[in-house]
Amino acid sequence: MNFKKLKIPSIILLVIVIIVAIIYIPTIRKAILFKEAMALDNLEHTFINMDENLPIKIVYKANKPFVFPRINNITLPSNFVYKKSEFDTKKYIDSSYTQGFLFIQNDTIQYENYWRGQQEDTKHISWSMAKSYVSALFGIAIEEGYIKSINQTVDEYLPELKGSGYDNVKIKDVLQMSLGVKFNEDYSDPKSDINRYWEGFVFGGSQDEFAATLENERPPGTYNKYVSIDTHVLGMIIVKATGKSIAEYLEEKIWKPIGNEYDAYWLADGYGMEQANGGLNASLRDFAKLGRLYLNKGNWEGKQIVPTKWIEQSTSITEEYLMPQSENSESKGIGYGYQWWIPDGTEGEFMAIGVFNQHIYVNPTTNTIIVKNSANKNYYDGNNPYASTRTHLELYRKLAHLNQ
Repeated sequence: MNFKKLKIPSIILLVIVIIVAIIYIPTIRKAILFKEAMALDNLEHTFINMDENLPIKIVYKANKPFVFPRINNITLPSNFVYKKSEFDTKKYIDSSYTQGFLFIQNDTIQYENYWRGQQEDTKHISWSMAKSYVSALFGIAIEEGYIKSINQTVDEYLPELKGSGYDNVKIKDVLQMSLGVKFNEDYSDPKSDINRYWEGFVFGGSQDEFAATLENERPPGTYNKYVSIDTHVLGMIIVKATGKSIAEYLEEKIWKPIGNEYDAYWLADGYGMEQANGGLNASLRDFAKLGRLYLNKGNWEGKQIVPTKWIEQSTSITEEYLMPQSENSESKGIGYGYQWWIPDGTEGEFMAIGVFNQHIYVNPTTNTIIVKNSANKNYYDGNNPYASTRTHLELYRKLAHLNQ
């Protein structure tokens, strides 16, 4: 190229092109690699290596870890039944592409096993189980006076969301995913809102700006519709109110106080904001400790970490449209609290649930905690019982009553 013949504007344009390439090509390359990583055949590796292609914020482990006592692995029940169909337990665990399975009862590990690359210190993606951690942090922030009330409106803390679907909406409706925002959460639809959000995230886009684009389709507080961005908005409020990042607040208020054994990390966007709705990566046992914290009404070894009242409210159904069989809910068959799922039944069970079959199951009646990490490539098949949350629930119930 003969630079002497180039006009000055052409040189400037060339410089701009080079600068843009330097800035954006690495991001584009990472996005392409992440798309490949999320191919169904690659999920087992990807879900335990999410930090390979995305920015992270570390949550540091406790100085004095809490270690569950354990016995030798029990023999799992040979089968269980759901809707008159019998399932072989070992086959079910394998056919749902389980990577880690932990069964704790009476504060003692009864069974723990790993497959498909996961080990006891592996950091596995939580997906939407992270929402339940955000709920806990929200309750702590209220107790500490950073947030006055869940009856306040979102825009009191986030004026940048005025004019969006979150404008003049009570925080309580966001916690209960009942604010009426128009959103398509179908991961199997390439054009869905959740996939549009994810595309922006992996390219380093702002989650805050994405939230500001959403609009309402119905009055708040009338209908339960699962919208992952609701949890991001809760995270925005926590950050704004406390002046701390979600990772910092989690480490200070929960991770270290409950003696988590391993560092964790939270995925972050290009602006440093954590992916509050699903980006926590942690070990199986450390996930179980959130279950133990809630099983004990927020108390950890004599210290109140999360207010008892908040625990009770979070794991209770307070409105008709949050009931498992409500006609005013998209989540037929399972109820909803403050970012916790509540199955129908009489034993007070509640669950943190993430896509591809990530579960924290808690049964206060039988003093049971079960955690499952998976990379279920059949998750999008609505007719596949090995991907069904309801079928998983029956397995957990069978285990919960194994020693009763």
